[in-house]
Amino acid sequence: MTEITLAQGVSATLSGDKVTIKGPLGTNEKQFNDALLKVEIKGSKILVEPSPVNKKFLKKAATAELSLVKELSNDANGVVKYFEVNMEAVYAHFPMTIEVKPGFINIKNMLGERAARVAPIVGATKVEAKEKKLRIYGIKLEDVTQTAANVRKACKVKHKDERVFQDGVYYAIE
Repeated sequence: MTEITLAQGVSATLSGDKVTIKGPLGTNEKQFNDALLKVEIKGSKILVEPSPVNKKFLKKAATAELSLVKELSNDANGVVKYFEVNMEAVYAHFPMTIEVKPGFINIKNMLGERAARVAPIVGATKVEAKEKKLRIYGIKLEDVTQTAANVRKACKVKHKDERVFQDGVYYAIE
């Protein structure tokens, strides 16, 4: 049995096979397989344990428990403090501009291309762009990291030598 302790001001509810975690920044929901896992909420703790199943499903249940515990822990932390990814545009000759529109990010003038490259924003993730810097943040870790991955994928250099043409939007080291 694994337990997750919730921070002060965070509450969790269980309805069927869905756990809802509410906090000061918002609400996260996580669905799980109730055939493999047994989830209980007691006060400010979420208890997760594998369901009593036969040996064939034991390995799947253990794997499901580990992943659910980590995801619930991330969701509980996200409603208290934002998950954040900082990125920066790097270019050699053609100055790139980054615009944030509802639902997607436009990367203009990359390698001097006329068409803007587009990266979708996942979920309720918030994005801010200032000059060459890009800040991606939100309460759901999966959505924040997927949005950052979408930006990296949109900036992939195709049909050119990546060692020479190193323009793009990269993760910032702080």
